[in-house]
Amino acid sequence: MELTVDRTSKTNQSTIGTFSVNGSFESYCLEPVDRGLTSDMSLAEVQAIKIAGSTAIPTGRYQVIKYFSPDHNEDVPCLVGVTDFEYIELHVGNYPRDTKGCILLGTGKAPDEVLNSRVAVGHFYPQFFAAVDAGEDIWITVQDAILA
Repeated sequence: MELTVDRTSKTNQSTIGTFSVNGSFESYCLEPVDRGLTSDMSLAEVQAIKIAGSTAIPTGRYQVIKYFSPDHNEDVPCLVGVTDFEYIELHVGNYPRDTKGCILLGTGKAPDEVLNSRVAVGHFYPQFFAAVDAGEDIWITVQDAILA
């Protein structure tokens, strides 16, 4: 399974984008503020820029695994191998205050908000867990889709 986050708008509070599954639009997504981190930066470079709990993960490609989230008391998709970030989950939430680095899904978007998050997660999770149960490798590419 190939997941993609295309970051399409950025404010001083959040980053909004589209979330795709195997090349097809699935939902909108919200992350913390994009501070320009990339996966080719060193740990020291990331740490010099990152504000803990308020920074979007570096652009790049990451493996996604099933993880039991103590915060959500359920299994969730979780990114692994993100420099200086841990437990980056895809989960329910609508506002920047609902994420500490995680990716929130929603069926609609507004400035600094995704809408109907439970509906979007409720549609995506069965696909994700079916892929896990089938033994598929699951990867996510996080990229900047904003044209300069």
